Amino acid sequence: MHDFKDDLAAQRRRLDEAATYLHLDDLRTRLAQLEAELGRPDLWDDTEVGQRVTREYGQVKGDVEILDGLGRKLSDAETLYQLGVEEDDDSVEGELSQLISGVSRELDRLELRSLFAGEHDEYDAVCEVHAKDGGTDAQDWAEMLVRMYERWADRRGFEFEIEEVSPGQEAGILSASFIIRGRYANGLLASERGVHRLVRISPFDAQARRQTSFALVSVVPFFEDVSGEVEIDDKDLRIDTYRSSGAGGQHVNVTDSAVRITHLPTGTVVAVQNERSQHQNKAKAMQILASKLAEQQREARQADLDALAGKKPLVGWGSQVRNYVLAPFQLVKDTRTEYETGNVQAVLEGDLDQFMEAFLRWRRGRVLDPAEDS
Repeated sequence: MHDFKDDLAAQRRRLDEAATYLHLDDLRTRLAQLEAELGRPDLWDDTEVGQRVTREYGQVKGDVEILDGLGRKLSDAETLYQLGVEEDDDSVEGELSQLISGVSRELDRLELRSLFAGEHDEYDAVCEVHAKDGGTDAQDWAEMLVRMYERWADRRGFEFEIEEVSPGQEAGILSASFIIRGRYANGLLASERGVHRLVRISPFDAQARRQTSFALVSVVPFFEDVSGEVEIDDKDLRIDTYRSSGAGGQHVNVTDSAVRITHLPTGTVVAVQNERSQHQNKAKAMQILASKLAEQQREARQADLDALAGKKPLVGWGSQVRNYVLAPFQLVKDTRTEYETGNVQAVLEGDLDQFMEAFLRWRRGRVLDPAEDS
């Protein structure tokens, strides 16, 4: 009989650690509270509250069930091993090996959760892509990035909502704003903040010369309820309405109800054109504006703390966070984590998870070893 004692002990330790970093006791308490809320007869008097409670209940219940299920599987494996040893039965080795491997794979997926250390990592994300240096190629590159993130969202089963698109002069887009909805969307997309650099043979150059293009990606958490995040004075706002351009194909409704809101003290601009009415566009624009202002306040506080600690900024404006090279060779490489792949096409089709996981591990390493920032 093979000795599985150490393997089982190792998986038991990992499960205990998972229960700790996922706060299993707190999850059980919260689950009971949510079950009580779901039983309230007036819960759906406010649709948004009902949706929020139902969504949280599903997430919390799912987490508890995953951990409890892993506990049962591991207990079954431990019992099976004990019986096999007592009866000197080698026939259970194959089943035991499969049970332990299955638990290990599920714990691998759970351990990614421990990398989400940001305050709002679990939130949906508001993303913007802006074409930078590179002319028409940069505008085409910005559109390629939006498509890449849409493909990524689809692969993960997340929702992708285009809110506003400014078309390019000849091709591509000048900018686009979109929301990606899914658990940990903001934490995963944190890896994408910054400048993305593309090197390729330009399809817009008659002499087929190599062209370098840049696009800027920004990501902030999306707050469904912004009342507790930031206060916005109506006197600080300029609200303009206009007809949407229709750019973005199937995503954008061509109406006269598009809304652009400018926050005068900060110069922050938000435009939304994809909702059905001017009222809906304005409401969504205010949510996005509040999300952006809340993130600006958080970044300002963090910058003050970093300055006192002598830390360098994590990602500065104008920095390259990732290079995508299509010619003279094929390579995508993250400049922070050094993670790279030669399968550029897969990345452009949304295969970003390995880059995101590498970033989360790199970010945790910087937190655990502050000397790296000095």
